[in-house]
Amino acid sequence: MLDNLTQRLAKVVKTMRGEARLTEANTAEMLREVRLALLEADVALPAVREFIAKVKEKALGEEVIGSLSPGQALVGVVQKELAALMGADLGPEASQLSFAQQPPAVILMAGLQGVGKTTTTGKLAKYLKEEKKKKVLTVSADVYRPAAIAQLESVTRQVGADFFPSTASDKPVDIAKNALDWARRHYHDVVIIDTAGRLAIDEAMMQEIAAVHAAVNPIETLFVVDAMVGQDAINTAKAFNDALPLTGVILTKLDGDSRGGAALSVRHVTGKPIKFAGVSEKLDGLEAFDPARMANRVLGMGDILALVEEARKGVDMKAATDMANKIKSGGKFDMNDFRAQLAQMKKMGGMAGLLDKLPAQFQQAASGANMDQAEKQVRRMCGIIDSMTPLERAKPELIKANRKRRIAAGAGVQVQEVNRMLTQYDQMNTMMKKLKGGGLMKMMRGMKGMMPGMR
Repeated sequence: MLDNLTQRLAKVVKTMRGEARLTEANTAEMLREVRLALLEADVALPAVREFIAKVKEKALGEEVIGSLSPGQALVGVVQKELAALMGADLGPEASQLSFAQQPPAVILMAGLQGVGKTTTTGKLAKYLKEEKKKKVLTVSADVYRPAAIAQLESVTRQVGADFFPSTASDKPVDIAKNALDWARRHYHDVVIIDTAGRLAIDEAMMQEIAAVHAAVNPIETLFVVDAMVGQDAINTAKAFNDALPLTGVILTKLDGDSRGGAALSVRHVTGKPIKFAGVSEKLDGLEAFDPARMANRVLGMGDILALVEEARKGVDMKAATDMANKIKSGGKFDMNDFRAQLAQMKKMGGMAGLLDKLPAQFQQAASGANMDQAEKQVRRMCGIIDSMTPLERAKPELIKANRKRRIAAGAGVQVQEVNRMLTQYDQMNTMMKKLKGGGLMKMMRGMKGMMPGMR
């Protein structure tokens, strides 16, 4: 997101390295670059003007006096103001969902058709179920598109939440009331209502959603908007904000656009916090939105906390502990274990997803690597192992020429790829053997010697 802004700021910091201090002139030059980058990212002009004015005021004020590096000082000011623009000034509690009412808490999802509202409803159900340990019921009040009702039922089943059925002949207000009544009688903590969208804003839609809102009195009314729509997001946000007492925003498809200016504009227009961001098409691709951390990512500082969270979600701690105990007690590291390690890597969002959360210098170091090719290679390695017999996976030393040819044919690869995968397994196996006798430090020293610049 906002890749262009990241690149422009990195360029500005480089050009300012020779400057002794911040001046009106060099600050103006830097702000010109930032202004252009924000406008190119489809950020609304009023938001850009306000942002630039605040940065200029603070950059030339007391906040950067005594700083060792003017470039770093400016980026520090930009980071704070960028985070404020995305909602950090509202306080940490603003981006949290509220459950401060007698259960069930009602969440109303509003937005235009095609923004990913129904899928996001399923993602939110999964998030609340797994992260907040809530019993969740979803319901579709979109009586104009029977396919939307079927879609919500499908994604709700996939994430393990409960679904309240509705039909195209029902009235949206009745659907919402009946779902709420059902949720009360079956002790649900949360009801998420997916409302009808339209291809454009119209009065009938606004009146209908306002009636549903009045009928169920939701504690959260979330405006779902596509981060890729650019300037149109501002007009849509204003219309929904005028019609409904919005409590927050969910940005979808944040992974699909390098501009992403809607993330900065929508909050400025509505005055409401961004609560979630859709970062992938997968049903676990919904992240709680943190303005400060997003500002860090925009400025190329990475998001290490998100990386840690991704690892926590992706890694099967029991499986990891079991394997560690197995190796420690003298057990053999076989192909099944190697396959499990590759699977863990895939579950953590793939290499490109992990790289995106690292600081810019690490991303630049890996810029020559083809991440898509690396992920494809991991999938092929899994396919090779899947083509082995249980005996071969348990005893890889049995795999000689004839077996290699059979495995390669079964996986649809060349024998050379099987050899390459076996070599990588041998390297991993050698490292694991060093763990058996408490040789962790020895192994680390060996790895250090292999790494350039770490001797």
